[in-house]
Amino acid sequence: MPFSDYKTALVTGASSGIGAAVVERFRRENIEVHAVARSAEALQQLAARTGCVAHVIDVTDRQAMAELTRRVEFDILVNNAGVDRPKKFLEADEGDIDLLVDVNLRAVLHICRMVVPGMVARDRGHVINISSIAGAYNFGGNSSYHATKAGVSMLSNQLRIDAFGKRVRVTEICPGRVATDIFNHVHGDDPSIRERFIDGFELPQAADIADAIAFAIAAPVAVNIGHMEITPTLQVMGGLQTAKPQSAAKPDQSAAAKTDQSGEPNP
Repeated sequence: MPFSDYKTALVTGASSGIGAAVVERFRRENIEVHAVARSAEALQQLAARTGCVAHVIDVTDRQAMAELTRRVEFDILVNNAGVDRPKKFLEADEGDIDLLVDVNLRAVLHICRMVVPGMVARDRGHVINISSIAGAYNFGGNSSYHATKAGVSMLSNQLRIDAFGKRVRVTEICPGRVATDIFNHVHGDDPSIRERFIDGFELPQAADIADAIAFAIAAPVAVNIGHMEITPTLQVMGGLQTAKPQSAAKPDQSAAAKTDQSGEPNP
């Protein structure tokens, strides 16, 4: 179903990064975009720039999201909002686990519950779930994040089964490293964070992810692009690590064993 047949979109996590880029891309197609995020100032700037409809809502506020989805029939849903608290699971605390599950998975489930039945009833719609390569590959001791993104990945597959027989398409977007400010949100607003994760790397931009989403949506109605992994050309997920028992490892060998696939020490 081409863009011209879709009229309205809901984009969560819309105030910056991939979410803001998606809003901008959809507005170029004359889609009425309802942009949801917690940052009022950033949303106001986005609305002034693009003409989107801003909603200052936390995606975990089920009542507010339900009220919005009752008022508007959405043709496109982009579940983009997400958080991270990088930490090995052996060091995880209760609050971090609850936050990641609430935002990254529970909110996605409930928003789909609110929006997708209407798409099925109208026989039209497209769900875009932004997951992560972390939903499919292991790295870096960030187990809660990996678990929630794996849940979003499985939900994306299941939604197609539940909507079988209707023209409701589901696309899972799995980004690798993208040049956005998410690293500062996660690791702290310090110049060294940009140096560690962005500067000197050849990375996709948020607009590149938005263009990939637009490609999936603009495909003919008979075509469902179900899954996209979008990574830098110079990033790979493969790799084999082998550690010696700590009692036998020499100091330099221990340090080598504790590096992740990017070559940087694990947190």
